[in-house]
Amino acid sequence: MKPHRILRVTKSITFEMAHALAGYDGDCRNIHGHSYKLHVTLRGMPLEESGNPKDGMVMDFSRLKKLVKEKVLDTYDHALVLNATVSPQVVAELSKHYQKVVPLPFQPTCENLLLDIVEKIQGNLPPQIELFQVKLFETETSSAEWCSDDEPLQPSVDSAT
Repeated sequence: MKPHRILRVTKSITFEMAHALAGYDGDCRNIHGHSYKLHVTLRGMPLEESGNPKDGMVMDFSRLKKLVKEKVLDTYDHALVLNATVSPQVVAELSKHYQKVVPLPFQPTCENLLLDIVEKIQGNLPPQIELFQVKLFETETSSAEWCSDDEPLQPSVDSAT
């Protein structure tokens, strides 16, 4: 018996980015940088078209890499990202002196950045390909993960002080 033909393919990409968490009660309130690792997993069926150069592929890895570069890396790689709603004057002043200061309408936590990346990729895939999972490592030991199979939950509140 042949296995079903639904596959998952993953492209892993690294980039450098700095951020600060305005109002945070720990060291991350200071501007600091990370070497991020991004894993983007797609789900689909390989093309079955003999003679087509993409035969046997869910999506050409080079096409996925280009999509991630255009939608994610061109904005975030080697950038300083800050919550512009908390300190717009700081963002404006830094932007006068540095080229890649990215104001965001949210706190640039790993979790929020991940959700932004999911939105940027999800709307730009061919209809027969599903964004299945995205994982963003902020450090070697800390990451956030999104999966299309997860059911919506109530927002979590970290009550630890």
